[in-house]
Amino acid sequence: MLKSLQIKDYALIESINVEFGHGLNIITGETGAGKSILIDAMGLLLGERASVEVIRKGAPKSIVEGIFSLDGNKKVRKILSENDIDADDELIVRREISSKGSNRCFINDTPVTLNLIKEIGDLLVDLHGQHEHQSLLRPETHIEMLDGFGSYTKEKDEYYELFKQLNSAVRELGEIKGKEKTLHERKDLYSFQLKEIEAVMPEEGEDEKLSNTLKVLENSEKLFETTGSVYNLLYDNELSIHDQLTKVKNELASVAQYDEYFNGLIEELTQAIALIDDVTASVRDYNTKLDVDPSEIDAKRLRLSSINMLKKKFGGSVSAVLQHLEMIRGELLLAGNYDLEIARIEGEIEVLRKKCGDKAALISEKRKTVSKKIAGELIKTLSSLGIDNAAFEVRITNTESAADYLYVHGKKLKYGSDGIDEVEFYVSTNAGEDVKPLIKVASGGEISRIMLSIKSILAKSDKLPLLIFDEIDTGVSGRIAQKVGNALKDLAGYHQIIAITHLPQIAGLADHHFVVEKGKQDERVVSSIRKLSTDEQIKEVAKLMSGENITDASLKGARELMGLKN
Repeated sequence: MLKSLQIKDYALIESINVEFGHGLNIITGETGAGKSILIDAMGLLLGERASVEVIRKGAPKSIVEGIFSLDGNKKVRKILSENDIDADDELIVRREISSKGSNRCFINDTPVTLNLIKEIGDLLVDLHGQHEHQSLLRPETHIEMLDGFGSYTKEKDEYYELFKQLNSAVRELGEIKGKEKTLHERKDLYSFQLKEIEAVMPEEGEDEKLSNTLKVLENSEKLFETTGSVYNLLYDNELSIHDQLTKVKNELASVAQYDEYFNGLIEELTQAIALIDDVTASVRDYNTKLDVDPSEIDAKRLRLSSINMLKKKFGGSVSAVLQHLEMIRGELLLAGNYDLEIARIEGEIEVLRKKCGDKAALISEKRKTVSKKIAGELIKTLSSLGIDNAAFEVRITNTESAADYLYVHGKKLKYGSDGIDEVEFYVSTNAGEDVKPLIKVASGGEISRIMLSIKSILAKSDKLPLLIFDEIDTGVSGRIAQKVGNALKDLAGYHQIIAITHLPQIAGLADHHFVVEKGKQDERVVSSIRKLSTDEQIKEVAKLMSGENITDASLKGARELMGLKN
């Protein structure tokens, strides 16, 4: 559940901190007071995109922070663990929108991506926006709603993996067929390039090694003279460093018998002479091995020139040359086995069409089973919301296709990422009327109640911790409003509910009632929210009933709606 929400410098909101409770949390307020701003800010915590336009004028950034109770939410804990985020019983989600255009996301003070915020938000909250019920009027959304009721997620995941493999194979086949003309046109060029590269066949890093070797060979005379001179200075002349150090050591040894102080110096000189001897040996060996063959220099220069020519033609590096080599080898192999490769991929596609079709058929059968159950539950729920003679039907159809298809029970059926089914809701809200597509039948108020019914059934099965409804009561009033309120109250027995409403019949059922108000502060418009006491709630409900002029009758009616004794 959402324990608290803090918003700073967001649109008309300067700073608010509101604590929500269990059960039904109702938010009311006059039109334009900022209720929708509050919902938009909540949406940021669920991973919705943000714009710098939401930042309050003059502020450097907007901040929205929510503290959620995890309350045994194993799915969220698993995601947090996978992303090395520490979690106790509380989860703190924060979004910061900077006026400079940056967007920072944090979970428990750990910087995270927007995608991770969204992934976790989907497991914490279901936000039903003010106009979301209109999605019911788009048949393409019905299959997702239907699948929300089902328990075949594993089958859908398995189907989707096969679907991706099939699409990949179809795409590969198209690419290869598209290459046929190009392959034949470039076959001679690739054959020439293959011979050209294989004639040199450079190794990774060989150009650097050759450059370093040539640097030595081309300067061998200077290296020979210098190492010979150094050898003489160190060892091979009358005043060599070796002899001079040895003489110093012997001089000190002659007086060491009188003072032990010199023993340490003698030891250091002994080590120095040994080091000089090592350097001398290394210089002598280097000098001795400098036997340069001019033909070797020419051969290495020619080799480096050949490699550099390939680098210039094929990408600028030995690595790029070798990559080009592998590419043309593959293209030439494909050109030589074009028909076989086409046949191989086509065979793979046929197998995948069958496997994918079998899995899609299984999902389709499960959808048909679930759709009957859903229809029955929705009719019951709609009846409780005042649509007494409703008929509801989920129609699942398939379309044959000669192009993109799966094999299902001997037929070639059109398919997509959700399978082979096209799903559409049909409804009748009047006795004796045949069911028709939802878009052609339901009024605005009926659409709201149908969506509330769907949300109610889905939420009870999914166990989402928090449901947010922004004016789900659109288009309803009077007796029906009371039933919608009862439905929300019932739903609040399973989940925390936050609902924005303008109807007293719903507001009167609140476990916690908040009011959003708009006022002036330092000559600027500011929106705020506060929790109402019982007496304040009675007055707010009465105001929803009778307007600004609260009467004794409206106060009495408010108490009745709230179940309080007069």
